[in-house]
Amino acid sequence: MKNNSRKLLSVAIAAATFTSAAAWAQPEGEVEEVVTIGSRSEGRSVTQSMAPIDVISSESLTSRGDGDMANILRSAIPSYNVNDQPISDAATVVRPANLRGLAPDQTLVMVNGKRRHRAAVISFLGGGLSDGAQGADISVIPAAALKQVEVLRDGAAAQYGSDAIAGVINFVLNDAAEGGSAEVKLGSTYEGDGNFYTLSLNNGFALGPNGFANLTLEYGEKDPTSRSVQRADAAGLIAGGNTAVANPAQVWGQPETRGDLKVFLNTGIDTGNGNEVYAFGNYARRTVEGGFYFRNPTNRGGIYSNDGGATDLIGDLTGNMSGNCAGLTHAQAQGNPDCYSFTEMFPGGFTPSFGADVVDLAGVVGFRGELPSGINYDVSYGAGYNEAAFFISNTVNPSLGPNTPTDFKPGTYIQVENTFNVDLNKTMGDFNVAGGFEWHEETFEAKIGDIASWESGPLTDQGFGIGSNGFQGFGPQVAGKWSRENYAVYGDVEWTPIDALTLGAALRYEDFDSFGSTSNWKLSGRYDFNESLAIRATASTGFRAPTPGQANVVNTTTASVSDGMGGQKLVDQGTIAPTTAMLINSTAEVLQPEESENISVGLVAQLGMFDITADVYRIDVTDRIALTDNFDVTPADRQILLDNGVPGAEGLASYRFFANDFDTQTTGLDVVVSTSLFDERGDLSLVYNYNETEVVGGSLSADRERQLEENLPKQRANLSYRHMISDSFYAMARVNYYSSVWEAHLDDATLPIDIDSAFTMDAELGYNVSDSLAIIGGVANLTDEAPDNPWADIAGAQYAVTSPYGFQGGSYYVRVRYDF
Repeated sequence: MKNNSRKLLSVAIAAATFTSAAAWAQPEGEVEEVVTIGSRSEGRSVTQSMAPIDVISSESLTSRGDGDMANILRSAIPSYNVNDQPISDAATVVRPANLRGLAPDQTLVMVNGKRRHRAAVISFLGGGLSDGAQGADISVIPAAALKQVEVLRDGAAAQYGSDAIAGVINFVLNDAAEGGSAEVKLGSTYEGDGNFYTLSLNNGFALGPNGFANLTLEYGEKDPTSRSVQRADAAGLIAGGNTAVANPAQVWGQPETRGDLKVFLNTGIDTGNGNEVYAFGNYARRTVEGGFYFRNPTNRGGIYSNDGGATDLIGDLTGNMSGNCAGLTHAQAQGNPDCYSFTEMFPGGFTPSFGADVVDLAGVVGFRGELPSGINYDVSYGAGYNEAAFFISNTVNPSLGPNTPTDFKPGTYIQVENTFNVDLNKTMGDFNVAGGFEWHEETFEAKIGDIASWESGPLTDQGFGIGSNGFQGFGPQVAGKWSRENYAVYGDVEWTPIDALTLGAALRYEDFDSFGSTSNWKLSGRYDFNESLAIRATASTGFRAPTPGQANVVNTTTASVSDGMGGQKLVDQGTIAPTTAMLINSTAEVLQPEESENISVGLVAQLGMFDITADVYRIDVTDRIALTDNFDVTPADRQILLDNGVPGAEGLASYRFFANDFDTQTTGLDVVVSTSLFDERGDLSLVYNYNETEVVGGSLSADRERQLEENLPKQRANLSYRHMISDSFYAMARVNYYSSVWEAHLDDATLPIDIDSAFTMDAELGYNVSDSLAIIGGVANLTDEAPDNPWADIAGAQYAVTSPYGFQGGSYYVRVRYDF
């Protein structure tokens, strides 16, 4: 762990903050708000729901030191986990997150109750659990734009369609027609790196006499961090006299984020007689750039040596293989006009920088209201677009020899979605009856990269690698556009035969043009014994359809693997389409949807001054879609892949593909306790989650199974307290608990790390200068916790990189907020 004196200082700061300040905001936990998910009956609150729902208030969302929505939810919802992704290819650009221990794309994301489009990024490296996932990018949503966040912790595919296996997260936009706020946030880490700033503005406007427009603008930037030590191989090179090796040769830390712009607009106009026209949407862009693995100048395959360093790889530039270069070393080749060694360009080796320019935009328009017959209607159309244009620098296309550029644009991923909805419901006596129709189109596109990033140069036949090393460009064989359409019809009934009992049933039929149809159902019930105690339960089936990207994407990436002698080596790993994999692997099949069964039972109680909910659940998922384990490429496999135009096949050490590969069973418990203290001047909340996933069938390796089962904490809890002492000061203190996890460092089970359970602490202190102006300061991870890495010298990571509470250590921030 980190420096003890710093810990003692942080604890002292926390104690001073906690005892000398006052609270000025709403409780951390549930608030008594009407929610829009989980039921199609209007006016349902959290405490009346038949399924567990969290509501996170706007005050709680903005009272965080981090502007990344994924990090905000991690500290607010114990069953929600997101890890740092320092060297994870595209997963560094859009970090995968997990609700209830399931994959990122097994949680449905909505905005104002409408399905949110996916990110274009597919997480090829996702720490085991998230490998191959393609979820939504929630980092583009600014906290200042939100009225609240609703988290339905229950299976809901029968209500909302594909992906709602772990639950639903609905972001409800601010609909205020007047007033607003402006805020400046500055911060840094204890180490003095990772400096960031965020500027945000929210303003509500009237649109005529009966309408509103609420606009949010946010802009920020974040510097990179480094939690690195020198790699052993790089240190050996320096000790041997190579002065061109960087120190550290490889950086582990958060990536740099530049030009992070987020714009959200929410509008509505009352057209009379209870009818409304509405529209909302967003535009966002940012540039994210991080690092890759160090390329050792003595042994990196395809560049410096193809036999682990025993023989130097020297290129013959004569074009006729004159033989002048045979047997030369790197040193001997330098200065010879017929021969080429990449030590002339990168004598100390090199570490590529990788990132993407991300653009995200979406829009929804619709109208809703009540027909003369008493039927409530909502008709809407929405479109979403996400683009990740990749770039990589400080690297080479080895096959081009001395003519290679060092900066490449290897291509672009684009995700486009269109959705049309008709939702109807009507209350008839003790019944609320709902039904509707949805049409959804999803398109994934891989756009070709610049020629140098994928072309085969003149040194290809001499054993030099093809394409931009580290992230090969998308050539003509990779580029393409793939679409899928589906439509759904659903019915939903809620019945309240007596005041104490509510029963619900939902049925949804969905047809996909790629694999056929699926039907799913849900049953719900709640019984109130009295005003202080109720029981609730749900049972449902669900599904997640494979995305067009998962069914068709081709990618080559570089991974660090064991060399069998206690060290590591870099190899090229290929992800190929399932249909291509069928040519060389008898286990490969056309992708089918995942299927799930979800059961939950819970209690809602008010015991004196305490409000308590406790829900147990079980989620069985069969035919889960993920990237398979890696298969070695045999000479016969390689020839078949080359014959079928798979790019980079000549240099692949292994391949994998998407498959319905395994089954899991997840069991858990959620507990939420909240109360008010000191004449309601203090608000205390405890949120606890126990979650355990077991692989119960499939073809995964034992190491991959262990990653799925043990790389997320089985227990998490947040204890939060806010206290109001005067009108001028407030204080917040939050203690977070994470149970132990197991890390396969570098995705290599021969490098295990047992990350102990840990407590972290956050605190915030605010001062109201006036009714409109407030100054707030806070610290996240007060005690500077970061788990040690016993394998730090192998690849240079100072701390365990998949820690559930991160490895950056403590940070602090200052916010200045003006309300108008």
